[in-house]
Amino acid sequence: MGLEEKLPSGVLLTSVEKAAGWARARSVWPATFGLACCAMELMMTGGPKHDLARFGMERASNTPRQADLMIVAGRVSQKMAPVLRQIYDQMADPKWVISMGVCASSGGMFNNYAIVQGVDHIVPVDIYLPGCPPRPEMLLDSILKLHDKIMNTKLGKNRDREITELENARLGLAPMRLPSPEGSQL
Repeated sequence: MGLEEKLPSGVLLTSVEKAAGWARARSVWPATFGLACCAMELMMTGGPKHDLARFGMERASNTPRQADLMIVAGRVSQKMAPVLRQIYDQMADPKWVISMGVCASSGGMFNNYAIVQGVDHIVPVDIYLPGCPPRPEMLLDSILKLHDKIMNTKLGKNRDREITELENARLGLAPMRLPSPEGSQL
């Protein structure tokens, strides 16, 4: 016989951590960073058919200081990379990043000197969204997965240290190189 059975109906029991996680997940404000064709699908997600407002995300921030989610949609050029990092650094903590589309996630078909081969070389990415371009339904699914991640984020004094360690570890990863087959010209 637990405490729950002795309380009157209508009383909600939860921890402060779970209540704060629920509130943070329902108040995410995105800073859209649309760079290519994926940006059209990103804009369509805010339209009446898909309606980002039901997640509390109808306010797309034009200033990074009022946003806590960056959605990078499309290919990132080498010239745009410092701007992307500056906008990320100006965002309020805690902050999250969704890499939308294959070009943002891995450079896509643009394997050349002008395109960054994955936005994770510039900022730490929380959710990778594949597709060329990904459909709005896929973006909504990744937002729901991000909500789960936000709700399960721990609170406390060690949280900032843990985030810094994870960010440094992700930024320190070398790009994956596949071995070339014997006799290949690659």
